[in-house]
Amino acid sequence: MVVAACGGGGTSGRESVVASFYPLAFAAEEIADGRVDVRNLTPPGAEPHDLEVSPKDVAAIHDANLVLLLGHGFQPQLEDAAGTGPNVLRLLDTHGLDIHANGDPHVWLDPLRYAKIVTRIGRALGNGQAASAFVARLRALDAEYRDGLASCERHDIVTSHEAFAYLAERYGLHQIAITGLSPEAEPQPGDLARVVSLARERGVTTIYFETLVSPRIAETVARETGAKTAVLDPIEGLTKDEISHGENYFTRMRANLRALQGGLGCR
Repeated sequence: MVVAACGGGGTSGRESVVASFYPLAFAAEEIADGRVDVRNLTPPGAEPHDLEVSPKDVAAIHDANLVLLLGHGFQPQLEDAAGTGPNVLRLLDTHGLDIHANGDPHVWLDPLRYAKIVTRIGRALGNGQAASAFVARLRALDAEYRDGLASCERHDIVTSHEAFAYLAERYGLHQIAITGLSPEAEPQPGDLARVVSLARERGVTTIYFETLVSPRIAETVARETGAKTAVLDPIEGLTKDEISHGENYFTRMRANLRALQGGLGCR
């Protein structure tokens, strides 16, 4: 059973969950298995960092039986609108998650950290069996990554923004980020020169960019170094086209693995 809320539930009369962005909504949908209404407050194709809360969003939060937020200022307007209460979960505060000191929020890119979040959502939804099945899929995904990245010629990944620290840590990679934690940040000339120098020095052959932000900066570094570009998706959200083609967290993570194997010369 979903934790009780002060609101009246979904428009269908069933209990409702609102999630602040895709990874939380996907977990809730998989665990709830159609038994509750799940609404993702970040529209398809939108960058969740930039989300502006509408009055409709505020009403949905108020009426929901369960509100899933990442927390730690990832989407500050939503966090302010939700406030605190037994029905509001701030999932970066999950016990044992081991958050990086630099504030990187992208914990879902590490399947084993994401599993801790999934387990907590499962408890809140009262469906531990479905959560355990989801966790088993995440552990299988982790094994795929370990096997797929076990024998690679290179271990440096140049990324357009600093979103892959947890993934890199889990699988023995070294992230060289062109910009910081904000995907919209513009690099300083000195930062760009540093990344170009490191990429040349370490024989980097691929510069990774993202799906929801412009590839312009990554393309600049690629031109300067003679490297190619490829997508490495932080999976903060899916586009309408990706959704219509049946994409989800697992398919995007496996696409990321293939992109890493190609760029790092893995066997």
